Amino acid sequence: MNQEANAKEKILRLPEVKARTGLSRSTIYALIAKNDFPRHVPLGMRCVGWLESEIDSWIATRVGERRQLRVARSKDS
Repeated sequence: MNQEANAKEKILRLPEVKARTGLSRSTIYALIAKNDFPRHVPLGMRCVGWLESEIDSWIATRVGERRQLRVARSKDS
């Protein structure tokens, strides 16, 4: 990403990430530990956030996987 794109990037705090994904805090951190969820960005000593674009991409990937599963199931029928 260039500096201009970085300047436009929005950082989401945990409550917003939970609301967008429907996941609990513990599930988010468990998925991060398994490298199955975007890593957070340190914002301060005890403050982290997630890049909105990475959360949106993660959600889009989950939706895409579901659609592929539906197509595969319909072909088996």
